[in-house]
Amino acid sequence: MNRLVSLLISIAVVSSLVSSGTLASVKAATAAAPATSTNTKTPITHIVVLFQENVAFDHYFGTYPNATNPPGEPKFMAAPNTPSVNGLTAALLSNNPNGNYSINPVRLDRSQAVTCDMNHEYTAEQQAYHGGLLDKFVEFTGPTDKGCTDMAHKKLVMSYFDGNTATALWNYAQHFAMSDNSFGTTFGPSTPASFNLISGTTVGGLPRNQFNDDGTPTGIVNGTVVGDANPKVDDCSGKGLRMQMTGKNIGDVLNAKGITWGWFQGGFKPSNTTADGKAVCGSSHKNINGTTVVDYIPHHAAFMYYNSTSNPHHLPPTSVAMIGHTDKANHQYDLTDFWAAAQGGNMPAISYLKAPAYQNGHPGYSNPIDEQNYLVNTVNRLQSLPEWNSTAVIIAYDDSDGWYDHAMPPIVSQSNGMYDRIGPVGLCGHAPTGTAQHLCGYGPRVPMLAISPFAKTNFVDHSITDQSSILRFIEDNWGLGRMGDQSFDVKAGPINNMFDFSSSGHRAGNLLLDPTTGMQNATGLK
Repeated sequence: MNRLVSLLISIAVVSSLVSSGTLASVKAATAAAPATSTNTKTPITHIVVLFQENVAFDHYFGTYPNATNPPGEPKFMAAPNTPSVNGLTAALLSNNPNGNYSINPVRLDRSQAVTCDMNHEYTAEQQAYHGGLLDKFVEFTGPTDKGCTDMAHKKLVMSYFDGNTATALWNYAQHFAMSDNSFGTTFGPSTPASFNLISGTTVGGLPRNQFNDDGTPTGIVNGTVVGDANPKVDDCSGKGLRMQMTGKNIGDVLNAKGITWGWFQGGFKPSNTTADGKAVCGSSHKNINGTTVVDYIPHHAAFMYYNSTSNPHHLPPTSVAMIGHTDKANHQYDLTDFWAAAQGGNMPAISYLKAPAYQNGHPGYSNPIDEQNYLVNTVNRLQSLPEWNSTAVIIAYDDSDGWYDHAMPPIVSQSNGMYDRIGPVGLCGHAPTGTAQHLCGYGPRVPMLAISPFAKTNFVDHSITDQSSILRFIEDNWGLGRMGDQSFDVKAGPINNMFDFSSSGHRAGNLLLDPTTGMQNATGLK
């Protein structure tokens, strides 16, 4: 976006605020808000993490940058000199080791965007990797949901999309930077992944053990979180398994340093309140399949598990100017609060954005087309802000959903707990004496992209990173130190290679895309 367009957008926003009387109240409240630290080691003073759901790297980028381009679908043509990725080779596409079931990776087009949800449990994912042979995906991570258990559906675990469906993400990779060597910090589903993002560890869960009736772990094993369970203190958790986390997260550290931050999630704002003051989260949307999906998913709300950073009754911030600071909202907000703060000139230094469920990419209730609509609208809007020139957007994923990915993750955290299965029963190497078990990782490979004026352009980073690498970037940028308590941040590879912070470095221009097609607008590259 050129300076004139950016200026006009800024003027429009300010005019709207002035006309409504909001700007004056924001300025007055800002003057009374606590001071915040802005000293950073890089030119990045704002980080926005778009934490999406359940995509393996090969599932979205396996054939990058080569798309099939059939008639009637958005056409993707790679720029000259586009770097290659560690993707699906001709041999893997035609003679895959999962061939025991006569199945090779198969392309899905836009008409097949809505799929079943795969099995992405801690043990099942390890079993699919089969000691590095990577030949048991159909057996162990094929879908288990009702109506999806026949062999035809189970074979879908080997499928992938290309640039005709994941079009915006492919275009972001062309114009900015991405990694083809980033992994889930550990094996397992959404809840443990969210802890790895904000604290670098899944140790500290209470109660110390939760199991299904058949004895398999459903949430916590000896204090280590391996599965999904809702936050104990969240009014919107409903019935079923609940848990809480002990220890500290990055929010505690940021609070201690006076650095503004917030977790912003679609549907967090209550749709109703009970007579005794408890929140009811009932807002919903229809996905492209016409299915109504409730926006707020409690087990995706990472900070709500910690007493220090929870907002049990989903209370709103006391004012727009206090978003990012500590008040009754306690840094837990609705997604709309992020945009209120951003338009009021009060965007927090660190913001975690969680899409409403129908747009988070999770198979079963979301899909790549609804997800693309959210990602593009968000990134387009961020590029219109005055803070854009000092902002880094990280698009990351919580887990692979069990989708086939051909890259064996490096095992940097060994574990010989009873539910580990990389090798024989109870084995993912041998953990050092005195350390927690069921921390087998790294887990499956997932996409990670960096979108920023400081991002390298059309660049693929091959450095080994994981979800806690995002935590490390925040720690390093603001000089916060490491988390301790077996956090993976001490092992995490830096994501800095996706950026160029040198004074002579090339600056990536803005890229505006169409949210429906994922293609560049006629005036989208400035």
